Amino acid sequence: MELLGLGVVTIAFFVGFGLLIGVLFGFFGMGGSFLVTPVLLVLGYPATVAVGSGLAFVFGTSVIGSLRHRAHGQIDYKLAAVLIPGLTLGIEVGRRIVFLLDELGRADVAVGLVYAGLLGAAGLFVLRDARTDGTLVEPIGIATAVQAVDLPPTMTVSGGATVSGWIVLAVGLGIGTLSGCLGVGGGFLLLPVMIYGFGVPAAVAAGTSLLQIAVSGAFGTFVYALSNAVDDPVVAAMLVGSALGARVGVGATRLVDETDIRGYFAVVLLAGSVATASEQVGGAYGIEALATVSVVLIFGSTLLVGGAIVRASIASLERNA
Repeated sequence: MELLGLGVVTIAFFVGFGLLIGVLFGFFGMGGSFLVTPVLLVLGYPATVAVGSGLAFVFGTSVIGSLRHRAHGQIDYKLAAVLIPGLTLGIEVGRRIVFLLDELGRADVAVGLVYAGLLGAAGLFVLRDARTDGTLVEPIGIATAVQAVDLPPTMTVSGGATVSGWIVLAVGLGIGTLSGCLGVGGGFLLLPVMIYGFGVPAAVAAGTSLLQIAVSGAFGTFVYALSNAVDDPVVAAMLVGSALGARVGVGATRLVDETDIRGYFAVVLLAGSVATASEQVGGAYGIEALATVSVVLIFGSTLLVGGAIVRASIASLERNA
């Protein structure tokens, strides 16, 4: 039996994976898009489809999140209006890079290796953050240096800082290019830039980031879809699961201390890095065992963290009963 072009078992699989990503999204405030593209790569999808489907998933999850922040007045629309043109242009640049690499037969390897490095670096950062009890230190001098650039036109952002519009546009272009190449929303990079570089309050930075991801993600989905590089049934299945999982994750934040779980999250990122690298090495040298290892690593680690959050929530409810 087929459903929307996919087998029922496959649909259930992607709904389940979306559920796990949704739990992470709701609990950690991260969309999980950085896991979608490498998972599709590990499963053997072409890099173009993996990136395009990742952007489509980003678009779906960010719309929901941005509406929640809008209700609380946590969006800097003026800042978003300058970021979005740079982001959309960057996505088109990134798309052209991916398709150029695809023509050269190098897209899968290039995207896979970049993801392996990106996930590894993010995992080490989260692990360090967990070991310091979540105490983040603002990078010294960055805000001062960014805000000292007097290149008109300038703009005043939420928080009162004055920033050159050209710097904001350049940031959007750079992150948009990364999004177009990797199929991520770029929020994990844009958030610290807005907070530490532009001086935007964290809540407003999160809302503004989600808004620009929604707009740029829609554009990215459109341009990739024009090249038939978005797997609609897979994206739809993951979004269904993610919508439910996000509710579980948000509810868990009221019951579980995030610092208790953050170390597990670092494991997911590091496992994703090793899994993506293993898939590339296995494909290059024809070692099928490495492909199996990569699948077990990325799905097993995601299941581990999602399960840890649910178990900790149940334990908290039992203690308070």
